[in-house]
Amino acid sequence: MSSTEYAAAYPAHRDDYGSRMGMWLFLFTELILFGGLFIVYAVYRYMHQQEFHMAAQELNTTIGLTNTIALLTSSMTAAMSITAMQKGNVRFSKGLIWITIGFAFVFMVNKFFEWSAKIQHGIFPGSKDLLAKPNGEILYFGLYYVMTGLHTLHVIIGVIFFLFILRQIKQGKIHSTRYVRLENSALYWHLVDLIWIFLFPLFYLIH
Repeated sequence: MSSTEYAAAYPAHRDDYGSRMGMWLFLFTELILFGGLFIVYAVYRYMHQQEFHMAAQELNTTIGLTNTIALLTSSMTAAMSITAMQKGNVRFSKGLIWITIGFAFVFMVNKFFEWSAKIQHGIFPGSKDLLAKPNGEILYFGLYYVMTGLHTLHVIIGVIFFLFILRQIKQGKIHSTRYVRLENSALYWHLVDLIWIFLFPLFYLIH
């Protein structure tokens, strides 16, 4: 029996429900991780309100707002890619995924320039300029780098997920009747967007 005949006689097992449940459980662990960091932020902000207020003045709200718009729009295009795939419009779905990736790169480029500006001004963990500041400001920027850095890592992972999905679409493994992997990738991306919706006001708007 050839491999093609074997595949036809014994189709691969599919468990879309289990796949979705696995992704939801994974997202739950991510929420626990960031939830813990948000609690740490809240405690330190309560303890060092004035220092956090002063440190927040150093951040560029325009860059933060631009990244927020980019992620919100990318979340929409990710959702639209699923609808397009369900309707059998594979080409449009792939285009929407590429647009989603494009907005992710907009976010990462903005974050690169934002971090570069801070580093050039001596504001980074362990720097002499930062260590000379009050303890509250040191804590603020420590949390800023950890939380936004961890979030940016999740953005990079999301891009890798979408590139993998594009490869699977090209191979015919994802189509109008089999798109749970695309759904899971979009769910992950929505979580990335949701986390930023909390990070943006905490660091850029609340002074």
